[in-house]
Amino acid sequence: MKLKDLLKFDDIVIQCHDNPDADALASGYGLYWYFKRFNKQVRFIYRGSNKIQKSNLLIMVKELDIPVEYAPDFDEEPELLITVDCQYGQRNVTMSKAKNIAVIDHHQKTVELPELSEVRSSVGSAATVVWDMVHAEGDAALLSDFGADVKLSTALYYGLYCDTNKLSEISHPLDRDMQDELVVNKSLIVQMRNANISLDELKITGKAILGYEYHEDNNYLIIESEPCDPNILGVVSDFALETDGVDVCLAYYETEDEIKFSVRSCTKEVHANELASFLADGVGGGGGHIYKAGGTIRPEKIEDKYETKPDQPSYRDAFLRKRMKEYYRSFDVIVAKDTLLDTSMMQKYHKLPIKRGCARVSDIFPKNTLVYIRTLEGDVDIIVRDDLYVMVGIEGEIYPIAYEKLERSYKLSDEPYEAMFEYDPTIKNCLTGEKKRIIKYARTIIPRDDSSVIYAKKIDKAVKVFTTWDIEKYYLGNPGDYIACREDDLHDIYIIKERLFDQLYTRKK
Repeated sequence: MKLKDLLKFDDIVIQCHDNPDADALASGYGLYWYFKRFNKQVRFIYRGSNKIQKSNLLIMVKELDIPVEYAPDFDEEPELLITVDCQYGQRNVTMSKAKNIAVIDHHQKTVELPELSEVRSSVGSAATVVWDMVHAEGDAALLSDFGADVKLSTALYYGLYCDTNKLSEISHPLDRDMQDELVVNKSLIVQMRNANISLDELKITGKAILGYEYHEDNNYLIIESEPCDPNILGVVSDFALETDGVDVCLAYYETEDEIKFSVRSCTKEVHANELASFLADGVGGGGGHIYKAGGTIRPEKIEDKYETKPDQPSYRDAFLRKRMKEYYRSFDVIVAKDTLLDTSMMQKYHKLPIKRGCARVSDIFPKNTLVYIRTLEGDVDIIVRDDLYVMVGIEGEIYPIAYEKLERSYKLSDEPYEAMFEYDPTIKNCLTGEKKRIIKYARTIIPRDDSSVIYAKKIDKAVKVFTTWDIEKYYLGNPGDYIACREDDLHDIYIIKERLFDQLYTRKK
């Protein structure tokens, strides 16, 4: 759905979920701004039994002039109702009548969506969805005014800030793009941040920590909290991780509508974002950084996925504890420099002559410049060298490679490389902030006929590979993926995703 698809309506009501948080207020504010620009009759409301009371949200509404109305008895029937940061029919939003319904959200789908909907569960905030939808309009004057509105920008930033636990759980590059591009009132952000925890929430934090549950076999803590602002979970898990003998902490609370959780890790064998994704797989959404992550689980999804009895109060607790045990049993660890695979159980393959892309980094920015490459997989910080290239995979995945290794396996040409991906990878000068598209500088490369042969086989259990070129960060292979090593360097062990393998390799005859 495009925002312009909604401009055919004149009487518009924007409704966020009951008990709105910063992201609901920010995303609703962004939509209100957009429709007002086109002179639409528009209102922004929330319903439910509770009026906003949290100090940081009251400051946000007042200082940023957010035109939200508390309308518990709303009984009109507008031409269009847009639910934002929630989905029409969910239990956390009071049902309102309307002739037409639209949904804009970033949570997992839990209800049947109307035709007019834009739900992106991979991004960190509904504010990001609205920001990107406005940018997708391609209207230069609109974008200029949108970006120049500091109050709106501050609201969008704070929505992302709160929904990603102070930006620690950002995983999608669109979230990082919005964070970089918004011009915000930093002093107001500080003011709202310092009004985020009440004395009652301070008590909740202390009570939660005192009730910790330690699992000595894998050195992790599970801490249950009372329902609270999600940022409290981050405070709890950050503090708990400073405890000697604790490598991972899972803090969570549950309500009738959701289970919110925060994950922290200080061991390289467990990436917090990967654990968060595992915990929420099939029942919600999770993501973040290697060390800090979090997510949301929908209780009704647990009932669908597992044989649980909703009349038993502990079934949700049992689910999280079961998932944590499943996680630690689910993978093996391989340190490539210390490992030789049993190649007698593997087949030989070589690369198919498929065109890929590569760009010499010094053609984009000068030598010795500190830059970061932004992709779906995350940000990669590098210093520009003459022999440093970046390769572009068939799904837009990006990874640095030295020229010597690149030239050994690929033929370089002067033919430009053109491709469309879910997210167009960029490279940014860390000092000046200048950003450039990698594809603009990419050339086509083709695997050499005599390129190195690999041994490969499917794996039936997840494996985390610490490669010879990166001993601090593992590459995860899930059941069905392939583990491989080069015939001419058996310690060069890596993972090839199942969906890509047949597109990249063929059996050697």
